[in-house]
Amino acid sequence: MSKSELIYGIHAVAATLESSPERFIEVYALKGRQDDRMLPLISSLQKMGVSVQFMQRKALDDKSQGGQHQGIIARVKAAPVLNEADLDNILKANDGAVFLLILDGVTDPHNLGACLRSADAAGVHAVVVPKDKSASLTPIVRKVACGAAESVPLIQVTNLARTLRELQEAGVWLYGAAGEATQSIYETKLTGSVGLVMGAEGDGMRRLTREHCDELISLPMAGAVSSLNVSVATGICLFEVVRQRGNYQVK
Repeated sequence: MSKSELIYGIHAVAATLESSPERFIEVYALKGRQDDRMLPLISSLQKMGVSVQFMQRKALDDKSQGGQHQGIIARVKAAPVLNEADLDNILKANDGAVFLLILDGVTDPHNLGACLRSADAAGVHAVVVPKDKSASLTPIVRKVACGAAESVPLIQVTNLARTLRELQEAGVWLYGAAGEATQSIYETKLTGSVGLVMGAEGDGMRRLTREHCDELISLPMAGAVSSLNVSVATGICLFEVVRQRGNYQVK
């Protein structure tokens, strides 16, 4: 029997329906909720032949184990875990102009979800994380990502330092965000194949990760606080890359 997982939240369920409708096993929806966000989604699911069970709120709360489910939970076939081979394919498909976000030890699922959401908006080709000491694609991550977890590949690698070396050999220039860096991101050329490396909440990048970066950059801080939340800093840095690459367009 294939493994399954739960996803919840309107955006996450809708994004999965759009990208991978074949993964759906069954859906649990809040009984009595009838609004412009829920009804079209339920209708689309039923048209695809997905079984929808209507439940009271307590039953949904129990299934989501306290997660903010927005009145809908889906049981789906587990998504395949992407690895180094998938990263190689992404590099080949975007030769000379790949845009990667590398997260070194971001363990908070809310931060990972927010980073995925920003990565999707910025046009990042893949987010790379280590298998150990990192959040994975949990229901909370998918919910916070608002559908981005279904559109941006999350690559889990066994040895991050080795992957960074291989990225450099493939022509990707690695920029590591570090509070002590003397060079501002706004003084840095961020074109070509870019890998933006962000460290863990609080501790920043690990030593080996830092040593494998081609350049260390920082965000200028004018106020009393010394650092930003990693997902906020990631969003700012990603969109400076977008600005310099000039590959943005209004959808």
